[in-house]
Amino acid sequence: MQSNKRKGFLKHLAVLGLGLGLGLGMSASHAAGEKFVLISHAPDSDSWWNTIKNSVKQAGEDFNVTVDYRNPPNGDLADMARLVEQSAARNYDGVIVSIADFSVLQKPLGLVAAKKIPFVTINSGTLTQSEQLGAVMHVGQPEYEAGKGAGEKAKAAGIKSFVCVNHYATNPSSFERCRGFAEAIGVDFKAATLDAGEDPTTIESKLSAYLRNNPKTQAVLALGPTSAHASLKALEKMGLKGKMWFATFDLSDEISKGIKDGSIQFAIDQQPYLQGYIPVAVLAIMKQDKTTDLAKVREKLINNAKFKARLAEYGLAPSYGPRHIGSGPGYVTKDNIGKVEKYAGQFR
Repeated sequence: MQSNKRKGFLKHLAVLGLGLGLGLGMSASHAAGEKFVLISHAPDSDSWWNTIKNSVKQAGEDFNVTVDYRNPPNGDLADMARLVEQSAARNYDGVIVSIADFSVLQKPLGLVAAKKIPFVTINSGTLTQSEQLGAVMHVGQPEYEAGKGAGEKAKAAGIKSFVCVNHYATNPSSFERCRGFAEAIGVDFKAATLDAGEDPTTIESKLSAYLRNNPKTQAVLALGPTSAHASLKALEKMGLKGKMWFATFDLSDEISKGIKDGSIQFAIDQQPYLQGYIPVAVLAIMKQDKTTDLAKVREKLINNAKFKARLAEYGLAPSYGPRHIGSGPGYVTKDNIGKVEKYAGQFR
């Protein structure tokens, strides 16, 4: 099914004249361009990052640069720190990195800065942390605000209690999602947050145990496909799927199905495609135009025909600030799922 979609998409891009390369290493025609690297904190098992892999590939093609993708296979942050150190030693033209843990990454990113290699932070971490590290900008979703927005929707639906299923508690910013939701409905976020781990079976069993011990819980908030999929299994086995209010961050085919059948109220979409594409584009424009003027960089990005075509095709909308660029939040519901699910897991 995905293969047929991809064939159709390739044909569409051929008409647009954008073309699509193969793999994260670009074709020979890009060999003379700048070389960047994106380093994430995600383990190989986290399929959510496939969208970002696709987006950096397309950004590389659109801006005639090469982009490597690096990550710690098992999600070990010490391994991630070493990858950042290696990026400094390899003298990339630019580095893109998620702030999985400020304290762990502060020293290795200092090495990148010392080499005067520009870098952009993405995904996790705060705007303040990004600036303290010396990043050009941060491209991501303000996590507390995203959680609060979801909580306000829950409050409007009469929700007064919930459990936040946190499958990556090692990432401090993940708790901001839980905190925002909790404060919106007026409960203690620490008491309502479940450190579920990353193993699906463990997540399922921990949530089941929590709900048995807290039978008055009205809602479940998952922080991504890893916890959402396992949580839905737990609810199904307990006879609660479709009966308990359920929302999640991020998208997948299974989450899309849940939105359509009503077992998921909505997904909070941080538009990950933008977290990969925009940093590559920004670093490429800075390098190729020899400018650090972010106003000029932003203007050129906004007016880039290839970028505009990508946004239109995937139904994406960045939020531009004076320095930083927001990739979300957006809310995927039954009303707009048709457009979104077409590219779920690939470009959304």
